[in-house]
Amino acid sequence: MNIIWGVILTLLSSIAYFGQVLSAFWPKTAAKLGLTEPEAQVDPTFYADMRGEAFWDTAILWTLPVAGVLLILNSPLWAYFGLVGGGMYLYFAGRGILARRVMHSHGIQIGSPETLRVAYIFLTLWGLAAVITIVMAIAALL
Repeated sequence: MNIIWGVILTLLSSIAYFGQVLSAFWPKTAAKLGLTEPEAQVDPTFYADMRGEAFWDTAILWTLPVAGVLLILNSPLWAYFGLVGGGMYLYFAGRGILARRVMHSHGIQIGSPETLRVAYIFLTLWGLAAVITIVMAIAALL
């Protein structure tokens, strides 16, 4: 079970991490791939917030893919990376969902309905993966 979850965790969290790397350093490429909206199609404040978040996420979101790899390798260190990374991804998912909902309710242009739907789906998946990983890590440490 640990190897299966390790593979799922590594793949799912790597999508978020490398998506944020692209968004931070190559935003036009990220937009072409559909990871973000083009700058011209969203409110400038939302775009600036997304870019700032992408730079910060590039610095911190590596922890959950590492937890997944360590879990695959059966290293006991995975649980520590899982706790830290899980907390970061839970925050990332919650902030992403709530910030978009509040901005949208205030009439701020944050993207097309299709892009928002995909964002909400992935943010929910990352949040669920974070919770599952946190619970598994706590159980492993007890």
